[in-house]
Amino acid sequence: MKIHSKLPNVGTTIFTVMSALANEHNAINLSQGFPNWDCPQRLKDLVNHYLQKGMNQYCPMAGVGVLREELAVKVKNLYDLEVDPGNEVTVVAGATQGIFTAITAFIRKGDEVILIEPAYDCYAPGIEVVEGVPVAYELSAPDYQINWDEIQELITPKTRMIIINTPQNPIGKTLKEEDLQALDRITRDTEILVLSDEVYEHLVYDGKDHQSILRYPELFKRGIAVYSFGKTFHNTGWKVGYCVAPEYLMKEFRKVHQFNVFTVNSFVQYGIADFLKEPEFYLSLPNFYQQKRDFFGEAMKGSRLKPLDSEGTYFQLFEYGHISDMPDTEFAKWMTTEIGVAAIPVSVFYTSRKDEKMIRLCFAKTEDLLEEAGKLLRNI
Repeated sequence: MKIHSKLPNVGTTIFTVMSALANEHNAINLSQGFPNWDCPQRLKDLVNHYLQKGMNQYCPMAGVGVLREELAVKVKNLYDLEVDPGNEVTVVAGATQGIFTAITAFIRKGDEVILIEPAYDCYAPGIEVVEGVPVAYELSAPDYQINWDEIQELITPKTRMIIINTPQNPIGKTLKEEDLQALDRITRDTEILVLSDEVYEHLVYDGKDHQSILRYPELFKRGIAVYSFGKTFHNTGWKVGYCVAPEYLMKEFRKVHQFNVFTVNSFVQYGIADFLKEPEFYLSLPNFYQQKRDFFGEAMKGSRLKPLDSEGTYFQLFEYGHISDMPDTEFAKWMTTEIGVAAIPVSVFYTSRKDEKMIRLCFAKTEDLLEEAGKLLRNI
């Protein structure tokens, strides 16, 4: 039987490739973005309580009511936005499912979607599956500054959506107030939706505030914001997140959500709902991860890899062009096999595979591992 692939150019993700290579060579894995410690015991106890209590059957399609109510409180406290937990908040099976659902709900054949690259690798395939057209706007090292006038020039009558990511994976940059104001300006009075990937909302450093689209009333009117409990609570394997959007958009979002997931595991939702009543945990994350970023920076002193500033996420970019002219994918593999530290090449986040001799390292690791990685990387 002949199969006409909807994603003919997609193979195994670089994250899987590099993690497998790290395992094969017993290398320190700073490639894939997950912590090497457990999530809070208090959260596990709450989830286990509801598991044992029998909260093990289907729950409402949009998520359990008490969780959506707690999320509405969180949104109000953080972004001063009143959202209706019944109609404007939906619990999803991880942020990637939320992003895919949003794209599927609103993008039709021939619709154009502007991506700001380097971009996380789930955006473009989601667009292509529904026969939309990804339109890449490429940022350049080392500052990765967005020129919003240039983005405006990419807008055509077919433009249906702009996808933003802040803090931005892989580059570790954050959008500023002036960026959101510019996005508001170029989308206002248009039919363009804004899909905002904000999974690292609590990982913003140096005393800065996260600039969510939820802070901007006009952007929220045309926006879908996506969040991840996995990034917030150190449990990426649980695959639970949530989306916030105005009711008229959420109504369409849920039409797709109910047929590709329907609902998310119930007992975990009840446990998270209780844990959210203790906001001190997620409010402490900026300092927690900033300390790791700074510790890793000290561990890397003496390395020939040139660091770029990390304003958010738990990633940092390093430039190696002054060391080697190897393509970044080959350099990352060489680092893994010969130096003993796995990284992600940044070119994979560009549609064009633009190679600026950059690698991404993850500092969501314990200090002993970061210290050892720094020691090894000083051998380059």
